[in-house]
Amino acid sequence: MMESVVFDIGSTLVREDRYWGSWADWLGVPRHTLSALVGAVVAQGRDDGDAIRLLRPGVDIEAERRAREVAGRGEWLDESDLYPDVRSALGALRASGLRVVLAGNQSLRMGELLRGMELPVDAVATSSGWGVVKPDPEFFRRVLELGGAAPGNTVYVGDYPAFDTRPAKAAGLRAAHIRRGPWAYLWGDTADAAMADWRIDSLSELVEIVTGPAGPSSP
Repeated sequence: MMESVVFDIGSTLVREDRYWGSWADWLGVPRHTLSALVGAVVAQGRDDGDAIRLLRPGVDIEAERRAREVAGRGEWLDESDLYPDVRSALGALRASGLRVVLAGNQSLRMGELLRGMELPVDAVATSSGWGVVKPDPEFFRRVLELGGAAPGNTVYVGDYPAFDTRPAKAAGLRAAHIRRGPWAYLWGDTADAAMADWRIDSLSELVEIVTGPAGPSSP
């Protein structure tokens, strides 16, 4: 029986259109240009920040992030950035007695914004706050610590098989691969994706799985 559900953030709970669109606007390039570059570098196994570095060689991304904040053009988040099923699914999971946690490769600012939305969750953590990023095993050790349940009673939900599913399984957690966001489609048929206990298309499916009889569904 599941006791804790931990969610990735970007493309699992939050659409990233605004995030990358705002970076394109800040850099003064068409949004499609940056979006295409993000897809290209990630498909090559590189950090998504390399898309910005291609456009601005030698750029200090953290310095640019701070400059954006000073200029009033920093990260922002509101209800329209959430997938429609997020708030209801989180609420249903928590109402069932499960501990619900958000933990992803995000900035400190994104963590603050998520907490400010008063989502029905028990805790929010980001890689910037922890000083460690997925797929590092230390990240998932902290996930388990924050989730407060044994690995076999904890499920990690994410869209990116290599950063979510594979390392979660390596740490002994259950894993749900949600098929939305670009990386879920790009790597949906990989061996990493096939490691998931469950493969879902919506969070409502997850609610039915983890609050009902235990056992993986068919991919």
